[in-house]
Amino acid sequence: MADERLSTTVRDVEAEKFITAYAAHMKRSNKVTPPEWQDMVKTATWKEKGPLKSDWYYTRAAAVARKLYLRPRGIGQLQQAFGGRSRRGTRRNKSAKGTQGIIRHCLQQLEKAGIVQKHENGSGRKITFKGKKDMDLIAVQAKYDN
Repeated sequence: MADERLSTTVRDVEAEKFITAYAAHMKRSNKVTPPEWQDMVKTATWKEKGPLKSDWYYTRAAAVARKLYLRPRGIGQLQQAFGGRSRRGTRRNKSAKGTQGIIRHCLQQLEKAGIVQKHENGSGRKITFKGKKDMDLIAVQAKYDN
């Protein structure tokens, strides 16, 4: 059992469990500060309403960090990952991107916290060693705590 805990990473934990645990960790540690406009914004242009939970920003930042842990990406790829279907009435649905400003703000906050850094070749962001270590510790807690 102790050997399993040492080798547990973010890849070994269900996404929902890890994201909720990491969002709670970021909220407790004050590593990420949400913007003052968080209560007046929608998470995508194609959505009708804004998020219902008051701490949605921490969840989005944790999801962005998890996506970057799995593979280094740029803002455009993260927009596609957080996108969805744009309903167009009687016409067929189209795929639509997520909001760029929220993703950019999350990345800037994660950079200030030392979790994310810009990639060497200039194409996107990647997780730092400190961020990877922090996320793996939270992954162990999320997997083995009920």
